[in-house]
Amino acid sequence: MENKVADFSGKWQMKSSENFEELLKALGVNVFLRKIAVAAASSPAVEITQQGESLSIKTSTSVRTTNVTFTVGQSFNEATVDGRPCTSFPKWETDRKISCEQTLQKGDGPKTAWTRELTNDGELILTMTAGDVVCTRVYERE
Repeated sequence: MENKVADFSGKWQMKSSENFEELLKALGVNVFLRKIAVAAASSPAVEITQQGESLSIKTSTSVRTTNVTFTVGQSFNEATVDGRPCTSFPKWETDRKISCEQTLQKGDGPKTAWTRELTNDGELILTMTAGDVVCTRVYERE
């Protein structure tokens, strides 16, 4: 499978976002922090480096920068969109799509997950879910 998987590497600029504020609301983020987060996350810069099954994703906004490094098929620790520590398990859903379920390390909250998929026309689609709320963000390579 090594050579068949899509290469997510590159710098990505967001071109559309749907339901981000609703996602934060479902996670219980207060209205003040939601407004800040929505404004800050309106034009994130995303840089992905990939070597085989290992990916490193750096997301930069005006408020904060997050770095996530993982290998598909191995669980790792990260934080949910609202900053709670969780254990994530990424897996190949197809050779162009990684899906990842998140399990909170402490406390309760809606079930969260994300997927990243490369489309045939070269776009990157990030889908984040919290409970039954789905946020879809579309990126294009710089």
